Amino acid sequence: MNDFSTPSVFSLHDADPQPGLILDATGSVLEGNLASHHLCQNANLTSLFHLLPVNVQALVKSSLEQERSIENVEARIPADTTERFLVWTFVPDIGSSTVLARARDATDEIINREEATRSNRLYRLITENTTDLISRHAPDGRFIDATPASWRLLGYWPEELRGKPLEEIFRGDQVVQKLAETRNQLRDDGYATMTLEIIHRDGSRRWFEIASRAIRETYTGAVIEVISVSRDITARVESEENNRRLADELAHTARLATLGELASSIAHEMNQPLATIVNFASASQRYLKGARTNPECLDRVDDGLQKIVHHANRASEVIKRLRAFLRKGQKRTAPIALNEVVSNVARLCQWEAEKNKVQIRENLACCAPVITADPVLLEQVLINLIRNGIEATVEARGEDNPGPHSQIAITTCINDQNETLIEVIDEGPGLDAQGIRQMFQPFYTSKPQGLGLGLSMSRSIIEGFGGFLDARPAATGGLSLICRFPASPGHKNRASNTEMQPDE
Repeated sequence: MNDFSTPSVFSLHDADPQPGLILDATGSVLEGNLASHHLCQNANLTSLFHLLPVNVQALVKSSLEQERSIENVEARIPADTTERFLVWTFVPDIGSSTVLARARDATDEIINREEATRSNRLYRLITENTTDLISRHAPDGRFIDATPASWRLLGYWPEELRGKPLEEIFRGDQVVQKLAETRNQLRDDGYATMTLEIIHRDGSRRWFEIASRAIRETYTGAVIEVISVSRDITARVESEENNRRLADELAHTARLATLGELASSIAHEMNQPLATIVNFASASQRYLKGARTNPECLDRVDDGLQKIVHHANRASEVIKRLRAFLRKGQKRTAPIALNEVVSNVARLCQWEAEKNKVQIRENLACCAPVITADPVLLEQVLINLIRNGIEATVEARGEDNPGPHSQIAITTCINDQNETLIEVIDEGPGLDAQGIRQMFQPFYTSKPQGLGLGLSMSRSIIEGFGGFLDARPAATGGLSLICRFPASPGHKNRASNTEMQPDE
């Protein structure tokens, strides 16, 4: 009850599920319904007054003085578990100078609104500051919207992009084909990525990595929109190209260094056919002088000329091999006969092996395996492995040891997993497990004058062909270095694949 001479026209009902209060002109609570008392108890509040907004006195005064209702006033009610929110409406009764304050629980509504506000603020923060281009597209590729990063990445502001097809903005070689492939993948899988070279609006060439996701219609599953994130990877692509060029330069330098170290072997291989040519030419001259009195000498001259041609061709092949080995350019992979490459390398290293009393023994697979690789780079790897084996064998035996020849075995075979293997086995001192792990690390070497790049580079070359280079202890006490190449598609293993034939 109140003390006013004119009773309030308002009455509260306990059946009302929403909190209701009657307030006097100062904002004090005169009366509250059952729902307001329950809410006060649940929130552990000491007074109904704490349910009201903090500025309730000003609100009541304004409502009475201006003779109007004030709506949608929020109040935060602390609770034991979660905070609750009430939205109050203040209705004045001028005659009694009282105000009816009625609330509704708006907790879910306000929480959702605040989360939406935070999400929107975060979305704007991301889209306006991200260096990647986020864009929306119609199913046919036309731009619906884009983030401001479009100006830096493409040379267009978002307003300029709206309605434009991708083919008009993404100009460049194979763009139309790649966009068509991406649309098909989005239709089938709902997600697609592509790497694309485009021409920027200013004429410069840029590389983009684009990830796209399809938004589908709920019932039909049709693609109704595409969201894409485009990233400029030009710097990364240029860095990779520079690294490839540097690797080519390093490989070429390594070939030059290898050639210098093999100069004696090369001279020996060239001298042998040249000396033979001189011998047969001299003999042919002698027989030719006697041909007038002895016609049978002509047959010997003919035989000598045939042998001269044979050995001249052999010298020519040596020169061709050396020129190919020194060739500088991009990697050229092609199917190659592995046994032939191994034999060429063995001949190239033969003189150095003989000089160090090391015999190179070839065990070549009867099935004549074929792999896809660059023959020049593969020769470089095998020369490096054989020369390492020669040095290790001499180290284990001792340079001054006059004992029998040591051996290095180079084997080709196809294993049970249809992998093609090249194995180089030496009779050196070998390495422990830690040494084997370290031997392929760049700049790791046990040689006083070594750079430690040979085996590291060799492994990189073999991996570039899709294979792998590894090492393990050998039964000879030395090391077994294995180049492992994956099985070719459609290749079937046969029992004869693993048979070996000794070099004749």
